[in-house]
Amino acid sequence: MKILKHLCLTVTLMLLVNLMNAQLELENQPPVVTEDAETKELPFDISGFVDVYYAYSGTDSPLPTSFTESINSFSLGMANVVLSKEGKVGFVADIAVGPRAEVANGFGGTTLAAIKQLFVTYSPSDWLTLSVGNYGTHVGYEVIDAPANINYSTSYMFSNGPFYHTGIKADIALSETFGAMIGLFDDTDSKMDFVPGKHLGLQLSYAGESAEVYLNYIGGQDQEGTNVDPKISGHQVDLTATFQATEKLGFGVNATNKTNVIEEADNTSWFGAALYTNYAFSDAFTLGFRGEHIGDGDGLILGNMDGSVTSFTLSGNFYSGGLTFIPEFRIDIASDDAFVDGDGLTSTIPVFLMAMIYSF
Repeated sequence: MKILKHLCLTVTLMLLVNLMNAQLELENQPPVVTEDAETKELPFDISGFVDVYYAYSGTDSPLPTSFTESINSFSLGMANVVLSKEGKVGFVADIAVGPRAEVANGFGGTTLAAIKQLFVTYSPSDWLTLSVGNYGTHVGYEVIDAPANINYSTSYMFSNGPFYHTGIKADIALSETFGAMIGLFDDTDSKMDFVPGKHLGLQLSYAGESAEVYLNYIGGQDQEGTNVDPKISGHQVDLTATFQATEKLGFGVNATNKTNVIEEADNTSWFGAALYTNYAFSDAFTLGFRGEHIGDGDGLILGNMDGSVTSFTLSGNFYSGGLTFIPEFRIDIASDDAFVDGDGLTSTIPVFLMAMIYSF
């Protein structure tokens, strides 16, 4: 009888040990993924970037253009995340924070300050796309996003042109190479309307195999007339073009003219033109150059009547995966002492900067 009891106890212990060993083996096995449990793709795309820079100015004078106001200091740029979906019905939710975003987005101190773009698209046919919301401007060669520009510092035309519009627009494909856009917008660089009336935006475009050309217009009432302030309407005509001369060599052109029509007073205006070149020495390095001239006869940009400024920018772009390292030298030369430095005023600003951008 005792032998039978010992035998039963031994068999029971062996079964328990085997069960424990089997459980451990199961826990150490990778999970079995069935077809139904496979990870599904997100219903939208995610992209974005972050950027930082250091700018050195021997004259202690910062660049008078957007996003690089800090000198002799390590400075933050922007952290940007974009959620987007293409198709018959799509959307873009472009969220950005940081000093660059605060300048570009406006509305500091509110949640609107984090919105760089937010719009919905609807394409009822292949030749028509409607967009409603807040989106980057169609005017100009450069954009807010640092990875999309060959130079890290921005031009005078970009800095003094519109950044974005809020409203409705229709993009129309006239043919395989020609297109048009027409839009009605709130106040320029605003996420809501404060001045009565809407702005009209227009664009004609050509996109061929090696060249693209865009003729742009934006106009409307910028200031409502009062007993103290005159009524002012702004009108800007802008031309941008790119040309890929060879597989490695490319050119870009931007020319713009902004006119302010002032009630019961003389009109004021400024104009600008820039030439861009870029040469890809390899997949890891592209050299970019920008030469820009601004005519500012009414002192709208520089503050001095009959003023002008010429700027030259040379930028190296070193690529490693999603990382871009940009050493850049820029010199701005004004027709008179238009820039503030540590000793008073100067006509010349030489700046060397280094920027790092990570895109995903």
